Order: sequence, then structure tokens, then C-alpha cells
Amino acid sequence: MPHADVSPARPVPRPAAGSAGSAGSRALRLAWPVGLAVVGVLAGYLLSVGLSGYFVFLAVSAVTAAIAILGLGIVTGSAGMIALCQLTFAAVGAWVVSLLNVLEVPGGFVVWLIAGGVAAGVVGILVGLPALRLRGVNLAVVTLGFAAAFDVTLLQVQFPGSKDGVPVLRPEGFSTDRGYFFFSIIVLAVCGLVVFFLQRGRWGSSWKAVAFSERGTASVGQSVQQAKLTAFAVSAALGGIAGGLLAGQVQLPFASSFTPLQSLALYVLAVMSGAYLIDMAIFGGILWVLVPELLKRWGVPQDWGFVIFGALGVQALTSGTNLGQGIRNLWWKRADRRAAAAREAAKADAAEHVRLTAAAGADASTPPVEASAPPAAAAGGEPALSVAGLTVQFGALKALDDVSLEVPAGTVMGLIGPNGAGKSTFVDAISGFLPQASGTVRLDGETLGRMSPTRRARLGLRRTFQQDRVPPALTVDAYVRFVARRRVTAEEVAEVLDFFGCPPARTRLSGVDVGTRRLVEVAANVLARPRVLILDEPAAGLSHEEHLELGVRLREAPARYGMSIVLIEHDLDLVRSVCSSLTVLDFGRVLASGPQDEVLANPAVIKAYMGETEML
Repeated sequence: MPHADVSPARPVPRPAAGSAGSAGSRALRLAWPVGLAVVGVLAGYLLSVGLSGYFVFLAVSAVTAAIAILGLGIVTGSAGMIALCQLTFAAVGAWVVSLLNVLEVPGGFVVWLIAGGVAAGVVGILVGLPALRLRGVNLAVVTLGFAAAFDVTLLQVQFPGSKDGVPVLRPEGFSTDRGYFFFSIIVLAVCGLVVFFLQRGRWGSSWKAVAFSERGTASVGQSVQQAKLTAFAVSAALGGIAGGLLAGQVQLPFASSFTPLQSLALYVLAVMSGAYLIDMAIFGGILWVLVPELLKRWGVPQDWGFVIFGALGVQALTSGTNLGQGIRNLWWKRADRRAAAAREAAKADAAEHVRLTAAAGADASTPPVEASAPPAAAAGGEPALSVAGLTVQFGALKALDDVSLEVPAGTVMGLIGPNGAGKSTFVDAISGFLPQASGTVRLDGETLGRMSPTRRARLGLRRTFQQDRVPPALTVDAYVRFVARRRVTAEEVAEVLDFFGCPPARTRLSGVDVGTRRLVEVAANVLARPRVLILDEPAAGLSHEEHLELGVRLREAPARYGMSIVLIEHDLDLVRSVCSSLTVLDFGRVLASGPQDEVLANPAVIKAYMGETEML
């Protein structure tokens, strides 16, 4: 862990130049995707002029497929759910466009296209409701069943205007095939920009977080239900827009263009290409048209295209790496090596600093890492967290039996006990993950009752996990901002990352080790400014020197960030150096609670640990 100043807490300066630099950086991040979209539109215009008529038609098909795959990449690649009905959402969009065309609704094709996307998005929410309880194959069966049912219905009702031969009117000024292709390129560019900014916003972070860990997502105050439904809604809306474009392309759409088998093939293609990446979604759209076209030219039945897509999808699923991610891994490999070397050098410097400090003693500028005492509780006042009579029973087993404790405001309290004492159950119960728990939990005097984990987190009760719950698909900056759940400046992010010795904000979490991700998890939750933060073995995966450095930070954190901490940790040296008070659990009951020295000298506590080689 890189060494940072361990002097007493002090305000962090924020020079005007830094703020201006951050604003310039944000403007650049906003400008380059827009510039890239403009370049794409210009390239599309040149293609619309240069391609022959037949290839213009194929190009429109590739664009519509790319938009559908782009939406599918959100629900499958980002949110990690299986949806096998993307072309059903496209059929909804096409049906709405056809209906509004027959009714001659004012506004023209652009308005109809947007309406088709909105209608598909609403249907996507309805289809996504089972995703709140179903996962994996079960969800796949539900979505495929919906696609099959809708296909049968569509065969019966047909598209409005199809029986009477009423063609869908294309947008004014883009009525020719070449003009319509250029129009579809503009729509693709707009959709790509929308997805780009959504992926880098709170919605995008919630999709990636819920795909990695639903418990981790709920624990930071993000609604898991909202994350899943927004993913389905945006994905379906993009599918609806793709279907509306297809209706304008063929002008007389039929149900044969939206079969469940084609939805299944589209899903496989999205998985294989890595469609949560915008460029790979476009590549997937090209493949959707290119493979059947090549088979036709080679005299091979086009249905073999489904076999090819299936084989590529099986390879992607079994290898765990899609095409787009594989290309990026090769691109990032050298950068990851340089970043890892820099982190190892920083860790070595920190270890050397701790060794020299311990050997030479304190000086005026750098106090030793164990020089300060744990923060003491303020006299009087409401406890930050109060637990009374907490009981959790699984069948005949009482995992927690009438547990009561208080966490004084502005302190670090240690929760220790032998393995199986009930510490993890305690954390799950007070953070809302065990609704069957009985007893009373108060946060700053407010009774939490039956509140959900999401609601408790929003009120200021945060926790970390023993297991890795930090989604590797995010950058450090995106994760920290997502967990903070408030507007934070680049300076605030940089300060808390530096304080806890974390990698720079731009670092990808997939490129750091588990121990470092734990530090990032702690830093992110601290930046949220909770009332109480429960740290469940935050030092796991860290070296002894890094334990000491973390201890220094945790001692300063209550005063620096205005919070209280409950620390569960195996390292007794860390517990002694950080915690002003301790509560010991044994067989689900409180064995002792009070000031650290008194608890550790308690004969019952000594007896509970007798013969064990490590704490907890």
C-alpha cells in the first residue's frame, strides 16, 4: 500500500487550478464521444453515397441489428441477465410504428420511432418483473416463453396495414434507400451516445454492480429492483427502435422477421461479440448480415448461420472471454504490467518506511504508525448505533441470542469472537439482510425496524463484506462515485483514495488484486459519509505492514470523516491499535463488552480463546 502522510487530520486544500483542470478533463470526456459520433455519421454519409443499392439495403439491416444488439448488451453483458426476446421488443416497436403510420398520427416517422421505443421499454419493464426473483436458466425460459407467445399472437393479428398493403412512410427528406440508410446511421449514433453516457453514469454502474453481487449493490443504497428494471427498459427500448427502423426499411413488416429463433441467435451473437461495448455491438450487427450473405454467395443454406453463431457463442461462454473483451485485454496487457510494477514499488516503499520508522522512532514530521491511541468516546450523547435484544434463529439453532451493544459516536468499536461466534450473522442482521431477526436496532436514535438493506444504507448504515463484492467491470473512480451516492468532486475522490493508499481513480478494478479492492471498498464507503460503517475483515489480503498503515487510517477516520466504525478483524494487533472498545461474541451471546483493556483482561474472554492460535 503506497505510503501517505499520517499526520493529524486537516482540511484538504482545493486550489482553483485543480478545479479548472478537473472541469477541463470532464469537458474532454464529454467531447470525445460526441466527436466520434460525428465522425461516424460523416462516414455513414460517405457510405450512403458510395454503396450500390443492394449493399445499402444490407447496411440498413446491419445498423438495425447493431442497435438491437446494443440494447441486448445492456441486459446481458452489463446487468448479467439472460433475455431471449430482444426481437420481440423489436416487433413491438415495429407494430407501434405501423399502427401510427396507418392512423397518420402527426409528427411523422421520427415521432413514431420514439413512440415505438417507449412502448417497447414499457413492455421490457413488464417482462423484467420476473427478473426480480428469477435468475439464470429460469429467467431465460421465461423470456423465451414470452417470445414464443408473442410470436403466435403476432401471426394472428399481423402488423397494422400489412393486409391492406399500406406502406410505412419514411421520414421526410430520407425517403430513398440511400437517404434512409443515412437516417439510420444518425439514429445509431444517437443511440450509441445515449448508451455511452448511461453506462458511465449511475445506471450503468448499478447494472455492472448487480451483475457481480446483488448483496453488494443493496448494501450501498442502490435498489437491486431498480437496477434490473432499468436495464430491461433501456434494452427493450433500443430493441423497439431497431424494430421501428426495420419497419421503415421494409415498409411492410411481417412476423417472420421477429421469430424466437432469431432472438436466440441475436443473444448468442451479443454474448460472443461482447455487445456491452458499443463498437462490438456495431461489429455484431455487421456479422448478423455478413455471415448469411457469405453463405448465400457460397451456395450454403443461410440457416447454417445460426449454427455458426451458436458455435461462436458456446466458445465465448465456455472460455469466459468474449471477442471484444479479448481484444481489450491484449490492448491493456502492457498498461496493466506497468501499473502493477508501480503498485509493487509503492508497496515496497511503504514497507521500508514502516520498518525505518519502527527502528528509528518518531521524529517531528513523521510519527510512528502506532504512536496515537484509539479514539475515545465523547462524554454523554446518543450512541451512533444501539442494538437491543437482537436474536436470529435458524430452525433449532440460535445464531444470535439476545445480543445488545452500543457503538459510541465518533469511535471505532471492535467486534470479536471465536469462529462461529455469530459475527457475520450479526452484521447481516443489523444491515437488513436477515428480515427474520428480532430485536431493536437504532441508528442515531432512529429505529430501523423492518427496513430493507437499501433503505438502511441510505440512512447511513454501511458495511463491507468478507467476500469480494467490488465489481471488476468498473474503474476505481466509477465505483467510488457509485458507492458514495452523492455528488463528489474529483478532489474529494483523489483525497480519500490517497488517504487509504488506493490506486488512482482511472485504474480499472479488474487489474488490481483482492486486497487492493478491499481498500477501495473501504475508501468508497467512507466517502459516502455514513453514520456507522461496519468493516468485515477489511485487512484480509494485506501484508503486516499494510495492516499497520490501515490501522493508522482507521484511527483517524472517525474524526476526519465524522463517522463511527465497527471493526471485525482477525488481526488482534490491528484491533488493539484501532479500537477504543470491544464486544466479544461467543456462541451467539455477548461474552463481554466495554473498554478494550477491561475486555481483553476478562477471564471469560481469555478462556474463550484458550488454545486458539488466532483471534476470531
